[in-house]
Amino acid sequence: MKINKNLTPYIVDSEDTIINGLNKISGNKSGVVFTVNVHGVVEGILTDGDFRRWVVKQSQIDLTRSVSEIMNRQYVSIKEDDINSVQKIERLFEQQKVKFIPVVDDNKRLKAIIERAASSINIGNRTIDADSPAFLIAEIGNNHNGDVNLAKKLVDAAVIAGADCAKFQMRHLKTLYKNHGNPNDDREDLGSQYTLDLLDKFQLSVEEMYELFDYCKEKGIIPLCTPWDLDSFHALEEYGMDAYKIASADLTNHVLLREMARSGKVLICSTGMSKENEIIQAQELFNREGANYIFLHCNSTYPTPFKDVNLSYLNRLKMFSNDLVGYSGHERGINIVIAAVAMGAKVIEKHLTLDRNMEGNDHKISLLPDEFAEMVQAVREVELALGHADKRIMSQGEVINRENLAKSLIINRPLKQGQIITREMIDVKSPGNGIQPNHINEVIGLTANRDFAKGDFIYDTDLMNDFVQPRDYQIPFNWGIAVRYHDYKRILASSNPKLLEFHLSYKDLDENIDDYFDEQLDLNLVVHAPELFAGDHLLNLCSDDEDYRRHSIQELQRVINLTRKLKKYFKKADRPCIVTNMGGFTKDAPMASTERGRYYDKIAESLKELDREGVEIIAQTMPPFPWHFGGQRFQNLFMDYRDTAAFCKKNNLRICLDTSHSKLACNQFKWSFKTFVRNLYPYVAHLHIVDAAGVDGEGLQIGEGEIDFQNLFEEIRIYMPDVTFIPEIWQGHKNSGEGFWIALDRLEKVLPVAERS
Repeated sequence: MKINKNLTPYIVDSEDTIINGLNKISGNKSGVVFTVNVHGVVEGILTDGDFRRWVVKQSQIDLTRSVSEIMNRQYVSIKEDDINSVQKIERLFEQQKVKFIPVVDDNKRLKAIIERAASSINIGNRTIDADSPAFLIAEIGNNHNGDVNLAKKLVDAAVIAGADCAKFQMRHLKTLYKNHGNPNDDREDLGSQYTLDLLDKFQLSVEEMYELFDYCKEKGIIPLCTPWDLDSFHALEEYGMDAYKIASADLTNHVLLREMARSGKVLICSTGMSKENEIIQAQELFNREGANYIFLHCNSTYPTPFKDVNLSYLNRLKMFSNDLVGYSGHERGINIVIAAVAMGAKVIEKHLTLDRNMEGNDHKISLLPDEFAEMVQAVREVELALGHADKRIMSQGEVINRENLAKSLIINRPLKQGQIITREMIDVKSPGNGIQPNHINEVIGLTANRDFAKGDFIYDTDLMNDFVQPRDYQIPFNWGIAVRYHDYKRILASSNPKLLEFHLSYKDLDENIDDYFDEQLDLNLVVHAPELFAGDHLLNLCSDDEDYRRHSIQELQRVINLTRKLKKYFKKADRPCIVTNMGGFTKDAPMASTERGRYYDKIAESLKELDREGVEIIAQTMPPFPWHFGGQRFQNLFMDYRDTAAFCKKNNLRICLDTSHSKLACNQFKWSFKTFVRNLYPYVAHLHIVDAAGVDGEGLQIGEGEIDFQNLFEEIRIYMPDVTFIPEIWQGHKNSGEGFWIALDRLEKVLPVAERS
């Protein structure tokens, strides 16, 4: 629950226009505005839903009409005196099923707005909400031991490890301690005397702290600090901190909390050493002040025994923390942090040191830089794995394996168009290329909309009256179709491609191609080499295993030899291209970018060992997470447009630019797709045209992903008008090439106007 006293984004004059009200709703991103009169009295509420309900009733929509005409005058409110009645407010939210409650005075003037759950908090350039990655804080604290240069090394370590934030602590010892911070005061208890002695030796000056904050910003990491007293807080305010961390020891220090809340900055509050009623009291204080805050579950023992961590309390803590919670850990290792993230922690704080043997209690429970980096990687992996609680999504790898391993419905006898399909005509067989067996009752009784041969799969389009038919396409580029030996004649009889791209399996290398060809075709030729060869051998021309690399060279030479035999059947195949995934993948994690050069050199060496007479080997651009027969890998080479271009230039090599693969790489690394294409167009020999989404959604149908194909073809027209391409839709060959025909139909419609004329 959050109380917001900044009302401007949420109010609109009752006599203002509907369009202005909608603009306010769009601006505050909360889907609601409150309508008030000139005296600030609440007259109604307007939500997205109110507007939609009004629109559907209108024959003519006039957005210049008064917002008072469509606002909802029946709204739930709460009196200003009840603003701290947490249970009463929660009950209202539950009973009325609303997200916002206006707080009004006795005259119904708007004083605040209560939001059931704070949708997000912002720290620097980071937004933290239910869908964001966890905000990872490297707690440096006083582990710099009073040395500003050591502190900078810790910042560097935090940056390298992948932390979002480097946090410090600031104390004004003379005002913080009753003995003015005297470390030699023998009247102090042993524990306090030990702490004072460390703090006295290891404090940095205010100026040095400012220097550290500036250094963090230079290094691209957010600086935060915990003020332990009002003087320190005021010094940090003078610097201009984006947010503050509140130590567990100060959660009951309402004097400090109130002053910090009034700063308007986000407050990250540890709850170690606190009773629940003290957490609630802090919550009530923050709510009264309209603060934006998040509580971190914490156990303030160093190190914390695992049995005392009590991570399950995170779920209850959400009740007091705007539904966003975090975890500040003092236990050994990283496993508890990973579990906390899996349970929904959105802020993580963990201590960092360069040497656990240094003087100071915090060093003993801190992570070393490589351990912190391991934690960051593990957290990010868990976040990726968490997925969506409200839906089951098949990954691309599962879709691939479903095709290979599942069952399909097939027709078990010849069947003519117009015949009725009966149960006796249907069998269930592998693989899963057709519709799944659970649709059998939808098929029984249908009239066949095409001829079936014995063993033909039944496809989704067989359940429809309207389906795509191949035709001649008016595409003024050198386009073609992906084919296999067994289907190229049928493809040619159906449409007008200018080239064929043969997608080979390793079994195809042993076929006698003269059995499939009986004439010379007036077409160009492209060959796509297999990725997988007999014995589970994935082609890799840069393997560190020399025997493996040489085996890859031998297999690719077989592809070259076969391509030379195919060439004689294609009149326009002067020097046919062989599309190849050259390798450079890793199994468990991406390789460092500095390592790529060595592997590119190995590929260059491998290419020199091949007899390439009469053919051209072209490397395919690759996605960051390629699917190799249902299993995901990490790709490292021919993925970054910069080193791809450099390799091509150095080795006089051209490429096959796969638009899906390249868009996925752009999404992963936040590159411009247009920049990617423009940097590579001098080296493009051939294109695979296909859509993409996210970072591993490859092979999508045209128009079903994120690529702007109209813009892309304008780039092709300008920069590489003679390049060849095929639509490379995943499983596009199914059902007599249905996916390819759909793609070509859609591409024909998005061609630049100049190209269609």
